[in-house]
Amino acid sequence: MSDQTRTILTTAPVIPVIVIDDVAAAVPMAKALVAGGLPVLEVTLRTEAALDAMRAMAAEVEGAIVGAGTVLTPAQLSAVEGAGAKFVVSPGASPTLLDAADDSPVPLLPGAVTASEAMTLLERGYRCQKFFPAEPAGGRHYLKSLSSPLPDISFCPTGGITAATAEAYLALPNVLCVGGSWVTPNDAVASGDWGRIEALAREASALKTQ
Repeated sequence: MSDQTRTILTTAPVIPVIVIDDVAAAVPMAKALVAGGLPVLEVTLRTEAALDAMRAMAAEVEGAIVGAGTVLTPAQLSAVEGAGAKFVVSPGASPTLLDAADDSPVPLLPGAVTASEAMTLLERGYRCQKFFPAEPAGGRHYLKSLSSPLPDISFCPTGGITAATAEAYLALPNVLCVGGSWVTPNDAVASGDWGRIEALAREASALKTQ
């Protein structure tokens, strides 16, 4: 699963972290992001519209690799599998969720923020992990300090990352990509300004990784 996860995470330098309230916005938003060069889309399970939005994106947006974020339980894991998720992201990791993921065909990107958490996930075979919440937990300097003692782990940092700070994260040797919500600003989504979202995605897709 780590190889499958790595392939997804290296598709583009930025994974949009999407909180969607209106299913009607799902397809045009996803089309704008894909057109801008960001095909890997993380739809968080923070709203009632999330599962329907995922289904619509997966069915109607060519080139989109739709995944689910904020997956906390085995029941949610099963639900997003049914909605067509190609990958699953969790802010942390519990034994129950990890056990369920062992039996799932969909790769899991579990979250870790300490060396102990990262080592525990590595013991279970997770060489790709989410670093969350990135900025509150110490940011790129903290994450860089993990690269030497934990060389076998690569991260997707998420949480508080912006267009101004993304490139510094991407320059780290243990970072494959970053997750962020700045490419789908609330006002642009509310007004249906898909051209602006495509432009933001295009700028993000041009960022360089290590």
